Amino acid sequence: MGGVTDDILMRVAEVFLVFPTLPLILAFTRIYIVAAGSTYWNVLGINIPVGLTIVITILGVFGWAGNARLVRGEFLRVKEFEFVKAAKALGADSRRIIFRHVLPNILSPIIVVSTLTIAYAILSEAGISFLGFGDPNAITWGQMMQESFVDIRIAWWTEVFPGLAVLWSVFGFNLLGDGLSDALNPRLRE
Repeated sequence: MGGVTDDILMRVAEVFLVFPTLPLILAFTRIYIVAAGSTYWNVLGINIPVGLTIVITILGVFGWAGNARLVRGEFLRVKEFEFVKAAKALGADSRRIIFRHVLPNILSPIIVVSTLTIAYAILSEAGISFLGFGDPNAITWGQMMQESFVDIRIAWWTEVFPGLAVLWSVFGFNLLGDGLSDALNPRLRE
């Protein structure tokens, strides 16, 4: 829609884009490990590891801004197309134009970027755990690689297989995004 709300939201997104995510995660997880009172949060009878939750929360809090800018840019691009102008000329309200005309045309890049964001989160968590900053109470692929790194000459498979798991999961999310993009792209429908 544009206006003041759009400007405010984009300035907030730019503030979140400025912060370096990796040093924040490293600092917060190190502070948690030093001052840990409890290693798990009990939520509805489920034990949730606090350190891993901190990593995921920071990745989520600081990872949305790039996606928001992409969605805004695609929305502004598509809303200038002729079919949107025709829908306005025929008297369609804003809600119908957004959900019937604009959103289906920007869904493909949103899905691709979302799956790439998931892949980035997997790589970031594995890297943080490999560096030794992850939650010591949660077993992750990065932690498995970090613990077995000293024995790589004796037992190479303890390093290779968690690395392959990270590789395949990231590759799988990339393929999923590509496949969903092809399936949901209105230009490819016949």
